[in-house]
Amino acid sequence: MDFSDKLKKHLLFCSLFLQFASGFYLPGSFPHKYNVGDQLSVKVNSLTSIDTELPYEYYSLPFCKPLEGVKDSAENLGELLMGDRIENSPYRFKMHVNESELFLCQTNALSADESKILKERIDEMYQVNLNLDNLPAIRYMNKDGFFLRWTGYPVGIKVKDVYYVFNHLKFTVLVHKHEKSPTMPGVIGAGDGVELITTEDKSVTDAPGYIVVGFEVVPCSFQHNIDLLKNLKPYDKYTAKINCEPATVAAVVQEGKPLVFSYEVNFAESDIKWPSRWDAYLKMEGAKVHWFSILNSMMVITFLAGIVLIIFLRTIRRDLARYEEIDKEAQAQINEELSGWKLVVGEVFRIPENSGLLSMMVADGCRILGMAIVTILFAALGFMSPASRGTLITGMLMFYVFLGIIAGYVAVWLMKTLNAGNTNGWLSVSWRVSCFFPGIAFLILTVLNFLLWGSQSTGAIPFTTYIVLLMLWFCISVPLTLIGGFIGTKAPHLDYPCRTNQIPREIPSNRFPTWVLVIGAGTLPFGTLFIELFFIMSSIWLGRVYYVFGFLLVVLILLVVVCAEVSLVLTYMHLCMEDWRWWWKSFFASGSVAIYIFFYSVNYLIFDLKSLSGPVSAMLYLGYSLIMALAVMLATGAIGFLTSLFFVHRLFSSVKID
Repeated sequence: MDFSDKLKKHLLFCSLFLQFASGFYLPGSFPHKYNVGDQLSVKVNSLTSIDTELPYEYYSLPFCKPLEGVKDSAENLGELLMGDRIENSPYRFKMHVNESELFLCQTNALSADESKILKERIDEMYQVNLNLDNLPAIRYMNKDGFFLRWTGYPVGIKVKDVYYVFNHLKFTVLVHKHEKSPTMPGVIGAGDGVELITTEDKSVTDAPGYIVVGFEVVPCSFQHNIDLLKNLKPYDKYTAKINCEPATVAAVVQEGKPLVFSYEVNFAESDIKWPSRWDAYLKMEGAKVHWFSILNSMMVITFLAGIVLIIFLRTIRRDLARYEEIDKEAQAQINEELSGWKLVVGEVFRIPENSGLLSMMVADGCRILGMAIVTILFAALGFMSPASRGTLITGMLMFYVFLGIIAGYVAVWLMKTLNAGNTNGWLSVSWRVSCFFPGIAFLILTVLNFLLWGSQSTGAIPFTTYIVLLMLWFCISVPLTLIGGFIGTKAPHLDYPCRTNQIPREIPSNRFPTWVLVIGAGTLPFGTLFIELFFIMSSIWLGRVYYVFGFLLVVLILLVVVCAEVSLVLTYMHLCMEDWRWWWKSFFASGSVAIYIFFYSVNYLIFDLKSLSGPVSAMLYLGYSLIMALAVMLATGAIGFLTSLFFVHRLFSSVKID
């Protein structure tokens, strides 16, 4: 490669960097310029409904099909797991060319099954999802004085026991004139074949071009005249005027009668620039309440946790100071007057029951927590924007797989610590932690997938995707977990500062079960995230776009701090009550927040998803909610346990041992 080629590539890199910096484009995305008359292709996604949460293929209904046949668009792993099925559609536009009364197709006479399925989809309020240049079709409407926005449009409507289909679509495409800096060279090609085009090339700079910044749709039900359809081919002009009035319906769904589809398109120039074209989709109702409630929760919880922490530290420092001041002869007498945490010095490091299971749960919790932090951080930086469908789920899965090395390391290190440096069985521990949570999640997903297969829903995970998931699990996650476990055998473990008695000390009886405190402690972490949880649930189940990942990152950090503080306080309280069985209780003191999250999910199902119908839909909702609750329990439990472990180790390392 000579000097000129290197210079070209250097200039190319600089131009791409300047383009990104000046336009504030999301990483990995760029505007697509269309010249006047260029063909625009509309794509369709799966039919979706809030009523059932079961997506179905668009062409499972008697709709028009493309002349070139139905073709699947490239889908990433996240789109497949979310049930998205992107396919081409028969709708065709020409850039900046307004067209009206375009005949699309006339279906065959509806059979009994087709008529029945279409009516069922109308009853279940299924929506048709279209997108143009990666922008979903958006629909605006006024209802009861409120201005509402929806993505997609309904299949049809039922009026007085009569079913009508929306068979005429009025599209509005908002475009913005392509803006190009006169000092920036153009870029053509990719890889080694890239070339720079200077502004002296008039054929490039002077060509008019537009970028798509908005895509709106208005559905109508119009009764076409069958006699006027004779000899009409797709995309021919319908000879009569079509008045698109959303408030009136006319196209009846009737067995033995065909359906006629048509559309019109209008292009309008807009001041919206390409980096801002997603603003219409990211507007969430109640945004002020969203920000104010979360900020208020953060301030209150931080204030309360700070007070508890200050009192907590003062108490410990006072106890330590008094223990250091007395001599050995007076320690036995002073122990009766002070808090009882020093009385369990010979029991506090006794190996807990089911220590192997505890190691696995803490290790997998660390992996889930790491995955959450990295995923939210990348999303906050714009690498996983709503414009890139499926990237969030794909990123979460990839980060979880590659962070298996952390899970293996933590599991073996913790096992080594619990067994006073013994590393026998590290391979078994690493193998089990690599299969623990993935195995539970895979089992639940398989059961749910059988339900989706039985319902013939596109939400079912394809068999090939199952193979990909298994390969990611056993070919990447498991080896990385084993490598992490091997590294954990070489890492130094925590040496216990005191010996463990051969005979366990009797635990004094309490007025009420200590597990009540453990379960009740989960209310404080839940208070930090329940507002954010509402918006996340609305995004998942009500089709809203969630985008405030920066705020979510702050809430996650706050949650980590609160979980650590809650577990510390509960562990100290148990030690003061001479209850030396703190291991599992420290895990569930913060991990119990998952109980409240699952109950909140059930409450959300009953009161916010009232329209959710059918046992399959309810099973899907509860199944996914269970996976989410388990993941939160492991992550928050790992925070609480590790914090308590280091605290207890530090506490008993700071006192004089008799």
